[in-house]
Amino acid sequence: MRARGPHSAVGVLCALVLTPALGGCGGGQGGLQSAGPTPAAVGPVRLWPDLAPATNPPVDYGESDTQRVPGIEVTDNDVHSVDAVAVVRAEVRAHPDTYSGADGLYEETARAIEACPTAPDACPVMRPYYRDLTGNGRDELIVGIRMPEQQVGVRVYLAENGGLTRIMSTVDQVISVELAGRDLIMRVSSAGIPGYEYRTAWSWDEQQHSMLPTRDEIVRVRPSRTGPSAVPVPRLVSPSATPAPDSPTASGEPADPVPVEPAR
Repeated sequence: MRARGPHSAVGVLCALVLTPALGGCGGGQGGLQSAGPTPAAVGPVRLWPDLAPATNPPVDYGESDTQRVPGIEVTDNDVHSVDAVAVVRAEVRAHPDTYSGADGLYEETARAIEACPTAPDACPVMRPYYRDLTGNGRDELIVGIRMPEQQVGVRVYLAENGGLTRIMSTVDQVISVELAGRDLIMRVSSAGIPGYEYRTAWSWDEQQHSMLPTRDEIVRVRPSRTGPSAVPVPRLVSPSATPAPDSPTASGEPADPVPVEPAR
């Protein structure tokens, strides 16, 4: 083993003691540089501390509304055993004249859903997806419904007590729907703020026994290189959905994104 020379000793000293006095170590290169003054930490300040808190609850938008789907039985609480079209048709029949709220559908959409068995190519109920969103160890049923003006209805159903409970229902002008862990994330066009989109994460809430929009943000998006375009065609995307037993991906092939054509 060779003895260390004086240059090695200086190198060790430079590594152990980093002081301005040793600024010449390493030939004047690689010295410490100041990043500038650190701003002082400022805690939150409450504005208008004398303002009395609101006592009346805000308008109920129905985010936590749940509903038992009438006439649907689920064998062994397995959502894979039910037909998604039959589920939506059961809800349409239970609320035939409802055009707003959690059960609301366009009249033409409701008619097309009723005709799904005889006109499957025109059926607005899209391919279902499956994911354990509640953490109960079983999959929930996720259904998308095409509507006019590029609107998409998204509904989630929980199997319990031999039947189905709808734990989420929303309609919007969707860019995409994605699954991330146990969250369902919707990207939605922003009509009032060009160049931006809304992203909402829907998560299971045990206390409300429903899916709630737990995170909501407005995100700036990059403009297209080809210039401004029309509202993008919505699509329903699941990165790791469990396909139905009779679906093309049941053999283990990865599920491709499912494009959604605008309703005609």
